[in-house]
Amino acid sequence: MQLILCDNYADMSEKCAEIFAEQIRTKKNSVLGLATGSTPIVVYEKLAELYKKGELDFSEITTFNLDEYYPLAPDNDQSYHYFMNEHLFSKVNIKPENTNIIDGLADDPNAECKAFEEKIASTDGIDLQLLGVGVNGHIGFNEPDDALIADTHITDLTQSTIEANARFFNDISEVPTKALTMGIASILKSKKIVILASGKSKHEAVKAMLNEKITTATPATMLKVHPDVILICDKEAYNG
Repeated sequence: MQLILCDNYADMSEKCAEIFAEQIRTKKNSVLGLATGSTPIVVYEKLAELYKKGELDFSEITTFNLDEYYPLAPDNDQSYHYFMNEHLFSKVNIKPENTNIIDGLADDPNAECKAFEEKIASTDGIDLQLLGVGVNGHIGFNEPDDALIADTHITDLTQSTIEANARFFNDISEVPTKALTMGIASILKSKKIVILASGKSKHEAVKAMLNEKITTATPATMLKVHPDVILICDKEAYNG
């Protein structure tokens, strides 16, 4: 795992955006794996700025998002469909049919997860996957557990994740308790992975990723088995 240590969140976001921009320029029909949450917002802002300047073209790009709350409608302002449209898709020339986000209102969530997995497999695979990391070390919504599920699946959210995400909702009672998420194997199939960590609250997760142990108690440590992972973090996340 390669470490890029940045002074602050802004520098971290700039470095990540550079990596994604280079991927898009190098391979115009890249398949990108995207993440949500507060950490990648500035990354998406910077990519949108590059598009506006005429320096990036998203017309042949395909995207797959890591996860979605369940059950939650795509037009809900806390859904990840809404998030992606707000922060990236509406600001660049990506084709809507090339954006793939799991349906948070699927009647059969297991069938939806299987279809999503098959859609990824129908491409040449995800070229570059963006990840954030939870305070408890989760990636996507793969929460700490005795065992982790390999492929895209429905999962229960831990109380710590619900509490961490409550800031985005009017009340904690509104936070969904389940999600649909790519599994660990789905993520590890990506050709290259960039994971972001910002702030003191992510220090323990960063420390776990940089030590020698792999454990399902900190799902992000599973990334150590992948041959091409870049951890980009700020000094607060690194030093604690």
